[in-house]
Amino acid sequence: MIRDVLKIEKIRELIWAHGGTDGAHHKQWLLNEILLASFDSKDEYEEWIVKYEEPDEDGEPTYEWDRGIAP
Repeated sequence: MIRDVLKIEKIRELIWAHGGTDGAHHKQWLLNEILLASFDSKDEYEEWIVKYEEPDEDGEPTYEWDRGIAP
């Protein structure tokens, strides 16, 4: 419970500090940081990225996660 509250606070801090930054590459960095903050570990985050980037049933690439560029 406390861990969830801390995650939410971290996400809010990130949005507060960087939500107004211009540039799609910086916005993507913010999304990536929010995603990272939502997991309990970096390993969980990396597992999510791998799953996100899994090829489709024909073996074709689907999506590539963009980690963005820090402002």
